[in-house]
Amino acid sequence: MVIQMLILGILMFIIPVMAGGLFCKVGKGFDRLLFMWISGQIVLWAGFQCICVPMILCQESFVHVKWLFLGFMGIMAAAGAVKFCLEGKKNGYFVRRLKLVKPYQKWGKVLWVVFAILLLLQLILTGVLAYEEGDDAFYVAISTITVDAENMYTKLPYTGAATGLDARHGLAPFPIWIAFLASLSGVHAVTVAHIAVPIVLILMAYAIYYLVGSQLLEGRKEYLSLFMIILEVIILFGGYSVYSAENFLLVRTSQGKAVLANIVIPVLFLLFMLLLNRIQQKEKTGTTWFLLASSMIVACLCSTLGALLVCVLLGIVGLCIVVCYRRWKALFAIAACCLFPVCVAALYFVLD
Repeated sequence: MVIQMLILGILMFIIPVMAGGLFCKVGKGFDRLLFMWISGQIVLWAGFQCICVPMILCQESFVHVKWLFLGFMGIMAAAGAVKFCLEGKKNGYFVRRLKLVKPYQKWGKVLWVVFAILLLLQLILTGVLAYEEGDDAFYVAISTITVDAENMYTKLPYTGAATGLDARHGLAPFPIWIAFLASLSGVHAVTVAHIAVPIVLILMAYAIYYLVGSQLLEGRKEYLSLFMIILEVIILFGGYSVYSAENFLLVRTSQGKAVLANIVIPVLFLLFMLLLNRIQQKEKTGTTWFLLASSMIVACLCSTLGALLVCVLLGIVGLCIVVCYRRWKALFAIAACCLFPVCVAALYFVLD
């Protein structure tokens, strides 16, 4: 079990952080390690989508997806580690102490302790009170069948009987990523979906909110701890509906819809703020656009509906860029970012 947990930790923490070394210069003004973890995971998810969907449509074996994506992870991790080492040597990352929490005031430390206690409570309850949600009969069953039978979307998840290719659901293969984690670690897919993935993704969601708060409260970060606590309270008491984003985060964390609402869309808002800041300061924006494009692809991995939502969000921000900053060339970057979601949407209507 220790080895299995270690493998999961490497797959969900170490490798994404290493891959995020490619973007260590993008996130200025806040914790570099958190941004590397989030950006690295976004790029890895985007690569998984680009590898997995063609394999599903060609009805290839899950084994091919597993080894191709494992190779992709290795290449990205190695490239990120090299980039971070070069940048670290040049800019002194290795001697500069990066603190997640700065000791602003005495009461600020107390608030961070309160935040940590509430976060620990959520993580414990997520594992202890995990239960079989209705959609698990479909999504978790797909992950389990994929690991056991090594095929993707060619068996009915409710009965296990063979059927034709379910290409419509195959366009958003987030359950296959869970199957990938389960297959490599040896942990059962149900345990990965109900325990391991929720704990990691909840931590990632709060890391994203921390980075967003750092941007919103720039210059007044003594209020960041209070901002995070308010978010926790909203999430803890957000179960007013089974369809709320807060409920999805705590109860359906391993489902693609929950990842879209609580990770991908907040990441997009973070990248929008970084992009607008860079444009205003007349800095290079190529890397930020690349991360935006990757996030758009990840939205398709989580849900086919995500292809529409993220295009609308980017269109609104793009309109602001064009009107406010007279950056007409940004239209080409926006079109490039929307290319993959548009193709997925077209396939959805063709294959439905």
